[in-house]
Amino acid sequence: MAIDLCNKSPGALAERHPGSWDAAVPDPKALEDLATEQKDALNFAYRTTLSNVDPRFVAGDPAAWASDFGYALDRVAIRLDNRSNEQLREQAFQHPDPAMREQALFEYADRDHEDAVALLAEAARTDRDRQVRWDALWAIEKLGGPTAIAALGEFLTDDDPEIAEWAKLFISELQTGDPAFDGRAGLYTPDRTFDETIFLLIHCDLYVRLDPSNTHWGKISLAPQGLARIYGQAHACPNVATREKQLVIAKTIDGLHQDGSPHCDNYLFRGFTDRTRRDRGNFFFESLVPRTFFKSGQADDPSQGVRQANIGFARYGTWHLEPRFQVRQEAAIRYVRGRFQGWGYVDLSRIAGKSLEEVLVPGNGVLSTLHDPEVGPMTNAFILGTFKGKLNDWDGDGAIDLNSRDVYSTVDGEIDMDQDGVADRPGLTCCDHTALMP
Repeated sequence: MAIDLCNKSPGALAERHPGSWDAAVPDPKALEDLATEQKDALNFAYRTTLSNVDPRFVAGDPAAWASDFGYALDRVAIRLDNRSNEQLREQAFQHPDPAMREQALFEYADRDHEDAVALLAEAARTDRDRQVRWDALWAIEKLGGPTAIAALGEFLTDDDPEIAEWAKLFISELQTGDPAFDGRAGLYTPDRTFDETIFLLIHCDLYVRLDPSNTHWGKISLAPQGLARIYGQAHACPNVATREKQLVIAKTIDGLHQDGSPHCDNYLFRGFTDRTRRDRGNFFFESLVPRTFFKSGQADDPSQGVRQANIGFARYGTWHLEPRFQVRQEAAIRYVRGRFQGWGYVDLSRIAGKSLEEVLVPGNGVLSTLHDPEVGPMTNAFILGTFKGKLNDWDGDGAIDLNSRDVYSTVDGEIDMDQDGVADRPGLTCCDHTALMP
C-alpha cells in the first residue's frame, strides 16, 4: 500500500507544490459543499494518512493510528525489484507483455517520483491494452491531489467508455470520497449462478521475511495484472438474497495447467454488512477454506511435498448500489472498493537471481496460514492491498453487463466448470494436482 502514501507527506508537499484545485478542474467541489458523511469520511482519511507519515499530526492514543503492520514494514523493507528508474520508464512503454508494462508503471509510482503522474498518464493515453490503461488511471488516483485530477480529466471523453467512466469515478472519489458513474443501461442475464460477476482490480504489497531474525524484509509491489497472473484473476460474485452475509470470490489462473484449462480457486467469504445507508453497504468478511499447500511455493507442484491446511483471508470495504439496475426487486451493486490482507509463502530460492519476467509466472507463490504446525513455520509473506471492482460493458453493445463473466463456482464456492450451479465434486473448492476435473 506504499503507493497510496506517495506524494502526501508534509516534506513532499513542501518540495512539490500540489497545485490549485481551481486550476485542476473547471468546477471544483468545495469541502463545505460536501454531504456530512462525505466530510466525515474524507477527514478520517486525511488524519489516517498523516498519521502514517508523521504521528505528531494526530492527537490521542497511538494504538488508534500507529498499529498498521503493513505501513511499519514498508518503512524498513528493501525492494526486491532492483531495476533502475530508467529501465522502468523504458519497459513501461516498450515491453511486449502488458502485465510487465503495467508492473513497471506501478513500481515507478511506488518510488514516489515527481514525474509519476505524467508517466502514468502517457501510458493511459498510448497503451494498446485497455486494462493497462484503466489500471494506470487507478495508480494516478492513488497518488492523488490536483495534479492527479487534472491528468484524469483528460480521459473523461475517451473513445473507450470504460476508460471514460473510470476517469469520472476516480475524479469523483478524489473530490468527494464517493464514486460517480455514467448513464448507460444495465443488462442482467437470467438463469446464471450469480446475480453479479464483478471483475476486480487488485493491487498489493507483498512483504517477505528474508531471515528468521525478523530484522530483514523484502517487498514486491504487485500491479493488478501481475497479481492476477500469479494468484489468479478474481471476480466478486454476490447474490442479492445473501450478499450482506456471504459472497464468493472466484479466481482463475491462466497458463498453469498444461491442457490450457483455467486453474480455479474459489473462496467463500462470510461476515457482517452495515446497511444504515440504503445506497451502500460497509462490510467486513473473512474466508477459511481447505487448500493443498505446496511446499515448493509453486501451485500444482508437489515435488517437495504437500500439506492439507485451512487458509484464511480477510477483506473489508464498501459497495455502492445502482438504483437503475434492478435485480430481484433490489438495486444491484455497481461498484466495490476496499482492503484485504492475508499470509503467503514465497520460496526465496525460486526467485533468487531471477528476472521479474521469471518471477511473475502463474502460481509462483501460494497463500498460507500461521495456524498449521507444518505450514505455519514456512509462512514468510504478509500480503496487504486494495481492490476495486466496477461493472463494465464487456461485449461492446453499449449496456453494462451485470453477470456475464464466466466464473466456475457454485454459490458455496465449489468448482463448477460447466456453470450449471451444481458442484462437479461436492466439497472441492480448488482444482489441484489431486483433482481430475471434467
